[in-house]
Amino acid sequence: MALFAYKAMDASGRMALGRMDALNPVDLEMRLRRMELDLINADPVKPGGIGRRRIDRRELIAFCFHLEQLARAGVPIIESLGDLRDSLDNPRFREVLADLIESVEGGKTLSQALAAHPQVFDGVFVNLIAAGEASGNLPQVLGNLTESLKWQDELAAQTKKLVTYPAFLAVVVVAVTLFMMLYLVPKMVVFLKTMGQSLPAHTRLLIATSDLFVNYWYLLLALPLATVAVGFAAVRSNPQARLRYDAALLDLPWLGEIFRKVILARFAGVFAMMYASGISVLESIRTTQSIVGNTVIRRGLEQVETMISEGHNITTAFQNVGLFPPLVIRMLRVGENTGSLDGALGNVSYFYNRDVRESIARVQALIEPAMTVIVGTLLGWVMLAVLGPIYDAISKLKL
Repeated sequence: MALFAYKAMDASGRMALGRMDALNPVDLEMRLRRMELDLINADPVKPGGIGRRRIDRRELIAFCFHLEQLARAGVPIIESLGDLRDSLDNPRFREVLADLIESVEGGKTLSQALAAHPQVFDGVFVNLIAAGEASGNLPQVLGNLTESLKWQDELAAQTKKLVTYPAFLAVVVVAVTLFMMLYLVPKMVVFLKTMGQSLPAHTRLLIATSDLFVNYWYLLLALPLATVAVGFAAVRSNPQARLRYDAALLDLPWLGEIFRKVILARFAGVFAMMYASGISVLESIRTTQSIVGNTVIRRGLEQVETMISEGHNITTAFQNVGLFPPLVIRMLRVGENTGSLDGALGNVSYFYNRDVRESIARVQALIEPAMTVIVGTLLGWVMLAVLGPIYDAISKLKL
């Protein structure tokens, strides 16, 4: 399968330019003809570049939604995939769908074809499609996947908002500090030294801090960046470093608890969807371990899996590991005793999702005043250190 850049014409004589995967120019012409386009010319596109564009979650949402609608309308899966392939703008995704079509035409099921692309379709996605194929409820599973991916996208946006806003304010504080220490304070120091009087301790400390920034600004900028780079390299290459890093994230004041709730909300939502689709509890827990993104939580889920396989019930396993608070444990116990565990897990997901939103709003309400206090304290220190000696000098002149 190759990617072609084509030029075609529709029935009204309008030109159409685009890219499409095809086995050869003849196959390309046939595919364009199904789109009511007449091929004029086509050239193969070299690998790389735009063809390697990543496939984001929103494209997966559109994929699931359209595949669900076509499946409910009774369109065969191969024709559905072909229609989706011809309507996509992302060359990388078109390439993936072309491979799916070949696999399904070769006798594989849709889930088996999806499993050949783990970078695009994770284990949860593949297992849910397999469950839908086995139960004959593929349209319903695709609909559940669409809603789940939308919810995950919203959750990711909330998490990004939580991290981005403090980072932006921190950059502002650093920029203000650099401006004052590298430009404003040195200008004032020249004036203070011409006064010829002894300076108070806080003024001498300000001058020393400014001199440190002026003389060693490159070290003050390079050292934090180098420390962060080395830290991330260690986290990626060393499992123990990753474990300590993930544990430190969960122990952060205010933010750590929110991160924990975001992870558990994602886990509970996906677990509920998999269990409701007919996948066993052990398989659901085993599969969802790959989506939590935190080593500490993942090890806890591995312990839960081990305890359930040894004969413990679900509520006892989660209670012993300590992943969920008592309120959630009670919700799980009721769901397990009444045979509606999927409903209980859905309630857990809703509980955490609502709690995450409220927690993010509270933290953001606290961050802005905290940053204002920091900047105000810094400006007050500078003004006091500069204006104090000037006021003393003026007072002596009056005497």
